[in-house]
Amino acid sequence: MSSDRSGKPSVPALVHDSEQEETEQMSRTRLTLAALATAALAGCAREAPVEPAPVVGAARADVRDAGGRLLANASAEQAGDRVRVRIEAAGLAPGSYGAHIHAVGRCDAPGFDSAGPHWNPTLRQHGTQNPQGAHLGDLPNLLVGANGQGSFEISLPASLAGGAAPLLDGDGATLVIHASADDYRTDPSGNSGARIGCGVFG
Repeated sequence: MSSDRSGKPSVPALVHDSEQEETEQMSRTRLTLAALATAALAGCAREAPVEPAPVVGAARADVRDAGGRLLANASAEQAGDRVRVRIEAAGLAPGSYGAHIHAVGRCDAPGFDSAGPHWNPTLRQHGTQNPQGAHLGDLPNLLVGANGQGSFEISLPASLAGGAAPLLDGDGATLVIHASADDYRTDPSGNSGARIGCGVFG
C-alpha cells in the first residue's frame, strides 16, 4: 500500500468506487421494490371483488272482492330495516276505505274471515290514535277520488322475512280492504266495517 506525503497510507480508488456502486445498487433496489409494492397494491384495488347489492325482498297482493273482481294492488318491500307498503286502488268506488295487513295468508270468500286478525306481533291495540296502539298491520285509509284513483305508501318498522316476527311468516299475510273508513282509535279494527276485499302477499 502506498503512502501520501504525510506518511498516511492512501486508500485505493477502487475501494471508493466499489462502495459507491454498492450504495447506488442498494438505492436502486429499494426504489424497484417500492415501485413493485405500489403496483401490487394498485392491482389489488382494481381487482378487488365488488360486493353484491343486498337482496331486497318484495311481495305483491291482488286485492279482490268475493266475486274475484280486482279492487286494488298492494306491494310490500324490504327497505333497510323497514317494510315499505304501497296500495293503489284499481276498482273501488269513490270513498274512504280502511286497509289493514292481516296475520294469515288466506282469503276465503265471501267474508274473508280466514285472513285472521290484524298483524300484531307487538300485542298492541288497534289505532294510531289509540294510546295503547297501534298494530303493525294498521295502515292509513285508502282515499279513492271521483276518477277511481287513490293510493298511499307507508314505511313500517318491521321485517318482510326473517327476524323474530316477520310479515311473511309460516302462515303468510294478507291485505284486507274494509267497507268503511278506519277511525284509527277503536279496537280491534277501527269500526271499518265488513271485509270487502282480500289479497294474499306472495
